[in-house]
Amino acid sequence: MKNVVKAIIAGAALAAASTLAAAQAWPAKPIKFIVPYPPGGTSDILARAVGQKLQEKWGQAVVVENKPGATGNIGADFVAKSPGDGYTMLVADIGSLAIAPSVVQSLPFEPVKDFAPVVMIAYSPHLLVVHPSVPAKDVKELIALARAKPDSLNFAVSGIGGANHLAGIEFAQRAGIQWAYIPYKGGAQALTDMVGGQAQVMFNGMLATYPFVKDGKLKALAISSAKRFPAVPDIPTVAESGMPGFETGSYQGIVAPASTPADIVKKMHDAVAEILATADMKDRLDKAGAEVRPMSSQEFGAFIRNERDKWAKVVKESGAKFD
Repeated sequence: MKNVVKAIIAGAALAAASTLAAAQAWPAKPIKFIVPYPPGGTSDILARAVGQKLQEKWGQAVVVENKPGATGNIGADFVAKSPGDGYTMLVADIGSLAIAPSVVQSLPFEPVKDFAPVVMIAYSPHLLVVHPSVPAKDVKELIALARAKPDSLNFAVSGIGGANHLAGIEFAQRAGIQWAYIPYKGGAQALTDMVGGQAQVMFNGMLATYPFVKDGKLKALAISSAKRFPAVPDIPTVAESGMPGFETGSYQGIVAPASTPADIVKKMHDAVAEILATADMKDRLDKAGAEVRPMSSQEFGAFIRNERDKWAKVVKESGAKFD
């Protein structure tokens, strides 16, 4: 019996030593960042920016692979079922991950249990934008227009049940208005149709949307941050425009398969946090309309759980269906 116990202990020690050695050697080959949306959206932009810096730091390629579909759930499921060796991670809008349990009846993964939170990259508040042809100069005029002509405005949805969809639902619910939700396969495609006039209104991450505002192709009526955003101080918040407490946005972060060793999670967290703290990256994100939000992996996990609870309440109270 003693020999059996010794063998079990020795085996466990060997496995632990092997895991530790693998973590110390990591990364020893290219790392894959899975972005569960088409190219050109907020998550894609940030994944490529951070990936480039990691590649420079470690001398290992960081490959960004887009796996769009099902509002990010196809790519997320791929990562959830990938080996926890640190070489496949998900870069996504955490809001969408937190919303999924409330809007998808047969979700093939569980966002809290199946992922190890690694690091929050940035918060990009939503811009409430309209096509230039929409005769509204501010939120109050937009609401008045929507009330006068129910369902006359097409609201561009970057993914059914995603963060920008729920932002539109919460806004419409609180304003007592209706508009027609038009689904797209990603933020880039939704923005293209907004610029073309096929859709007239949307909430979307500032990082991907503000360039169109600067070029005069879209008109910004408000921003969804709690306070006015330093990069665009002239744009009022939704909260100050008549909806106290309204705050939404794109919260981009990195998560790994749940079985990923803690040492690898910490190594990735520390490297990304170091990159985000540089003046170069801070300035780059500030100018683009994204805000670095430093937090530990544990705090990031708590944030995901809080987002899940918040949006579950919005979905329940709105009575929205996503079939």
